[in-house]
Amino acid sequence: MMDNSSFKKSPFSENVGACVEVSRMGDGVVVRDSKNPGGPMLWFSAVEWTAFLYGVLVGEFGLGS
Repeated sequence: MMDNSSFKKSPFSENVGACVEVSRMGDGVVVRDSKNPGGPMLWFSAVEWTAFLYGVLVGEFGLGS
C-alpha cells in the first residue's frame, strides 16, 4: 500500500469525492479513484503518462472546455 500523502489531485477538483488522484511510483505514475483509495490502481510508464497529458493538452479526447 502506498502512503496516502504522496497522492495529489487537481486544485480545480471540487471536494465531492469524484476525482482521480496521481502519485509517482518508480519510473511511472499511479492513478487511483479518490472515493476508493484502497482499491485498484492503474500504473503508467513515464512515456505513457506524458503521451496522455499531451493528448489532454491538444484536445485529443474531445472533452471540450
